[in-house]
Amino acid sequence: MRYILLLTILVALFITSCGTTSRFNKTEAEGKSKPLKKGAVIEKGRASWYGPKFHGKLTANGEKYDMYGLTAAHRTLPFNTILEVQNLDNNKSVQVRINDRGPYAKDRIIDLSKKAAQKIEMLGPGTANVKLVLMSENLAGPLPQNLKVPTYTVQLASYKKENKAFSHSQKIKGARVETVNLQKGTVYRVYYGVYTDKTEARQNQRKLKRKGYEGYVKQIEN
Repeated sequence: MRYILLLTILVALFITSCGTTSRFNKTEAEGKSKPLKKGAVIEKGRASWYGPKFHGKLTANGEKYDMYGLTAAHRTLPFNTILEVQNLDNNKSVQVRINDRGPYAKDRIIDLSKKAAQKIEMLGPGTANVKLVLMSENLAGPLPQNLKVPTYTVQLASYKKENKAFSHSQKIKGARVETVNLQKGTVYRVYYGVYTDKTEARQNQRKLKRKGYEGYVKQIEN
C-alpha cells in the first residue's frame, strides 16, 4: 500500500510540474515582445504608392507631402522610423522615413512616395511584394501585436506647463497626462481612453463634448 501511495504522489507531482511549465511558457509567449533591433524584418506584404493628388498636402505628422522625397505611410510604426523596403519581385531596395498614416486598403502594408516607388521600379505595376527591414536604431518599445491595427485616443488639451495639464485632467475621470517632446519644446497633453475602434473613440469624444470638454480623436504613436 505504501508503495502504491508513494507512486501516486510521484505521478501527481509530475503532472503538476508539467502543468506549471506549460503555463509559464504560455505566459512568456503572450507577454510583450522585445524591442526590435536594427536589421530586423518587421513585415512582409504588398506595397503601393501615392503621388500628385497628395503632393503639397499635410501628412499625418504635420509635414507637407513631397512625392519627390523618400518617405512612406504606415498604419502604426512611429513617425521618423527608417525602413528599408525591399521589392521581392526584382530585389531592388530603397530606404524611406515614415511620416504619414496609411495605406487603408486591407491588402497593403505600406504606401511609398512616388520617388521611393520609382527607386524599386514599381511605378508601372502600382504595387509590389515587399519586405520591410528596420534601419533605425532599436525602436523605443515593443512592436504592436498587429501592425495593421492602429490605436486611438481622445486628446482634450495641450499645455506648456505641467501643473495646468494635471489640473485639467483632474476634472475628467479617466483622463491622463502624457509628456510630449516636440522640436519647439516639451508640452503636456491631456488624453482620454485608448481604443482600437475609431468609432468608439469618436463616440466617447462626443460624450465628453456634451459634458463641456472639447477634444478630438487622434492616433497614438507606438
